[in-house]
Amino acid sequence: MRGPHNIWRLIRTGATLERTGAMKIVLDAYKAPTALRVAARVLGWPFKWLGLKGDPSMPAATRALTALGPAYIKFGQVLSTRPDVVGDELALQLRVLQDKLPPFSRDVAMEMVAASLGAPVDEMFSEFSEPVAAASIAQVHHARLTTTGEEVAIKVLRPRVEKAFRKDIDAFYFAASLVEFLSPASRRLRPTEVIAHFDGVVRGELDLRLEAAAAGEYAANTKNDQGFVVPGANFGLSARQVMVMDWAEGIPFGDVSAVEAAGHDRRALGERVLQLFLRHALNDGYFHADMHQGNLKVSAAGDIIAYDFGIMGRIDEYTRRAYAEILMGFMRKDYRRVAEVHFEAGYVPADQDVDEFAQALRAVGEPIFGMDASQISMARLLNYLFEVTERFGMETRTDLILLQRTMVVVEGVARSMHPQINIWEVAQPVVEAYIRKNVGPAAALQDLLKTATVVSRFGPKLPGLVEELLSRQSSTDQNQSPPKGAPKILYVLLAAVLASNVALIWLLAS
Repeated sequence: MRGPHNIWRLIRTGATLERTGAMKIVLDAYKAPTALRVAARVLGWPFKWLGLKGDPSMPAATRALTALGPAYIKFGQVLSTRPDVVGDELALQLRVLQDKLPPFSRDVAMEMVAASLGAPVDEMFSEFSEPVAAASIAQVHHARLTTTGEEVAIKVLRPRVEKAFRKDIDAFYFAASLVEFLSPASRRLRPTEVIAHFDGVVRGELDLRLEAAAAGEYAANTKNDQGFVVPGANFGLSARQVMVMDWAEGIPFGDVSAVEAAGHDRRALGERVLQLFLRHALNDGYFHADMHQGNLKVSAAGDIIAYDFGIMGRIDEYTRRAYAEILMGFMRKDYRRVAEVHFEAGYVPADQDVDEFAQALRAVGEPIFGMDASQISMARLLNYLFEVTERFGMETRTDLILLQRTMVVVEGVARSMHPQINIWEVAQPVVEAYIRKNVGPAAALQDLLKTATVVSRFGPKLPGLVEELLSRQSSTDQNQSPPKGAPKILYVLLAAVLASNVALIWLLAS
């Protein structure tokens, strides 16, 4: 229930950051100015005693977010992949949020598995380990099937996690509405819609049947990807709170030293994870939207293993083309084309000046070319992009939030494996291949074929539509004027169906 009672939740958030010592770390990471530091101290210190204590054995930032709840933990997981934004110290602290949170007991997990699957655990599994990984919403156990002896991973939701998440997200909604009320200029960023999108995404994580389905679709899409593995889901042993998948053995992607010690090429792995994400987003329009180090492993053969498919992203074909053209425009330094794509896609209001927008994009893009990746301040770049979007009245596209967020996360993952990675050089062959196939004459023919196929489906309905319209005309009273547009509708529909059928026959024959 949203309302002023959430003020308490927000106050306690600040007090918890102060009490755990996380406030100073956050301010240092973002190089906050003196005035902000003083204000935070003045406002936070008197309420320090109201903050949650958390687990004193944890680092300050991790301790604070863990105490505050699952939605805060999710936010921390994203920040853990961006040492260039929050600094190495804070990113390292937050990394334990990915899969090393305190677990709940094995006995509770076994009770939940038995209740969800409707059978005693020992009948289904000959082995059932202690938790091997624990994150914000669920934890994982290593087990073995009684029937086949296969090794499997059992994912079990945390008890009462839905209630805890609801409390967290409720405060986020209140904070968003408060920001919109106090700062009308922020409304173009649609903070409430952003929170609603985040709410919907994580709700999907709370039903493991949906995750099993997502894993199946993702595995089918990526089965031919070299060096990439998606474990299979066992649909017969999956329910709302429990999911069973094939066991995948490997080195955690975040354990860079172990990956290097095993003889794997860190540079190749960093480049591959970025290119795989771009291929999935552009070619399939379906991508892993929670691709942080805690959800990736490196197999003995050097393959990248992905798991945890609770958050998946989709983008339609038109948006994929716009996204690819924007990336290609930046790579070719064709800022005019990048600006035009923004206007064509409706990302920028039509009353803005395209040349001025292209100039602003040049100011964003030029400084990053020819620079070593470690020299690029992503925080500064994002800050400047925010200023540009505000100047040109761009609104937040909630349908692109997952794509934008995941791009940031994947870049951080790639950079953790290979700090000197140049995202533009790595991305270029993937984007160029997509452009060649999906933009130009070949794409136009494909679009025509799709259009013809869709329109031709109306062929069987055409005689009935004609008879119905003619019947209406003949029954119209002579003193009344006939319905305007009826003959035109017939002609247009007939012409469209005939044209589409001819085009379809021609394309199939050719």
